[in-house]
Amino acid sequence: MRKMLVTGGAGFIGSNFVKMILDRKSSNRVIVLDKLTYAGNIDNLRGYLSSPHLDFVRGDIGNAQLLDLLVPGVDIIYNFAAETHVDRSILEGGSFVRTDVMGTFTLLQKALEHKVPRFVQVSTDEVYGSIEKGRFLETDPIMPNSPYSASKSGADLLVRAFHKTYGLPVLITRSSNNYGPFQHPEKFIPLFITNALEGKELPLYGDGRNVRDWIFVDDNCRAIDLVGRRGKPGEVYNIGAGAEKENRYIARKILEFTGADSGLLKFVSDRPGHDRRYALNSAKVKALGWKTRTSFLKGLEKTVRWYSKNQRWWKKIKEGSFSEYYDRMYGERLDQAKNRKG
Repeated sequence: MRKMLVTGGAGFIGSNFVKMILDRKSSNRVIVLDKLTYAGNIDNLRGYLSSPHLDFVRGDIGNAQLLDLLVPGVDIIYNFAAETHVDRSILEGGSFVRTDVMGTFTLLQKALEHKVPRFVQVSTDEVYGSIEKGRFLETDPIMPNSPYSASKSGADLLVRAFHKTYGLPVLITRSSNNYGPFQHPEKFIPLFITNALEGKELPLYGDGRNVRDWIFVDDNCRAIDLVGRRGKPGEVYNIGAGAEKENRYIARKILEFTGADSGLLKFVSDRPGHDRRYALNSAKVKALGWKTRTSFLKGLEKTVRWYSKNQRWWKKIKEGSFSEYYDRMYGERLDQAKNRKG
C-alpha cells in the first residue's frame, strides 16, 4: 500500500488529482491536508470523503506539530497547497508569502526530518515570466512578475535547495494555465462562464490579446502523477498542452457556448505587470510517456456544461465574500469602460 500526503487537496487541481487517484480503486491511502481557505472547498471532495482510502485533515502546511503527526510513514508528498490568484496577490501579497514560501519551507523541513522518499512540488509556468517567441525550457531562468509568481518562485528555489543541500528527493512540475470543473469562479474561464450564465458583464483586461497555453485539469493531474512515479529526483518538468489562445478568443467562445449576448464582453483597464504570453516546451514530461487527451475546445465545452449543471456549487461561492473582492477588482474598471463608451 502506498501512502501519500496531498496538501491543498480540496482546491481545484488538488481535488481533481485526489479523485483521479481514488477512482483507480487501488490500495493507495491518501491523506488530504487543506486549510479550507476561500480557495479550498470541501464540496470539491463530495462523494469521496467516506472512502476508506481517504483521510481528510483540516490544517495548515505551516503547522509543524500537525505535520509531525501526518508525515511519518508517507511515501510521497504532493504539495498543491498555495495561494494562486495573481489578482489577489496584487491586492494583498502577504498571505501568498506565508503559504507559498514559508508553508513550503516547513513542509520541506518535515519531509527531510521524516525521510520522505519523494516530494513533488506543484508549481506554475508563471515563474518564468513572459516570453515573446518560442517556449520555455526547464533550464530557463525564472523571472516572476507578480507577487503570486514571485512566491511560487521562492518555493521552487527552496525545493531545489533542499535537494542540493540535503539530498531530499524532490521533483517540480510547472504547468500552464489549468481549466475545468471545480475551479474557483475568481479565475478567468470560470468567472467568464458564470458571469455569462448570470447575464453579467465579462471584464476583459487590456486589449484581450494576452496569450496562455491552456491545459485541461485532468491532463495535468495525469502528468503530475506520472512525474511523481517516474520522474528523476532533482528535476523540473514543464506540463503544457500546446493550446495557446488569446484571452479575447476564449471570451468569445464562452459567449458562444453559453448563448449569452456578445455585448456582455467589456474591455477594461489592464492589471499591473500583466504577462503577455506564456508557452512551455513539454518534451521532457512527454518522454515519460505523457500526452494530452483533451483538446482545448472539447475541454472548454465540458467546462461550460459543468458550470451550467452545477450552479448551486458556484453561486454559493459568488454570494459570499467574493462579491467584495469582485467589486475591488472590476467595479471601477467597468465604470471607466462605460464612461469611455459614453
